[in-house]
Amino acid sequence: MRTTTELRDDGDHPDLSGPRAAETFGWLFDRHADALHRYLTRRVGAATADDLLSETFLIALNRRRSYDPARAAVRTWLYGIATNLVRQHVRAEIRALEMAARAAGARVVVDANHDGRVAERVDAQTAARRLATALAQLSPGDRDVLLLVSLAGLDNNEVAEALGIPAGTVRSRLHRVRKQLRTLGENNSD
Repeated sequence: MRTTTELRDDGDHPDLSGPRAAETFGWLFDRHADALHRYLTRRVGAATADDLLSETFLIALNRRRSYDPARAAVRTWLYGIATNLVRQHVRAEIRALEMAARAAGARVVVDANHDGRVAERVDAQTAARRLATALAQLSPGDRDVLLLVSLAGLDNNEVAEALGIPAGTVRSRLHRVRKQLRTLGENNSD
């Protein structure tokens, strides 16, 4: 039986199958919940992020015996669970991105006293609309890879572990997405 001290000594790959699940998961929540919540908030908004964070840890607790510390760090395992939950909400995410794109294009606040700020707002709204549209058009797998790297700060190997795909697939998806976004930027700068 491992103690809390032993868990902290090997916090990246703890043994979750032990008899002290409540203590272990309390420690895991304290260590990873804030970062997971930030990632989820950026993906689906704060209200849904709260629900998905709770669901992530509930699923992890229920599946704790299937976690293999030799295969992945617990952090990436938790991000994998969270990303799978986000995938279940992908239709709502795409609808939200499309609504954000329409809203960014429709709302232009005119302030005659501050022409420079108005121009900046219009440029920012146009960029937001283009980015939201580009994100909505990505395949779910490409979008997951991009957002795990850019929002969660995971490296390619961690993304591969979280999604259960080869690291080479992560690299090729990132390359494809970056190329698509560069092309979008070039086409829109004309």
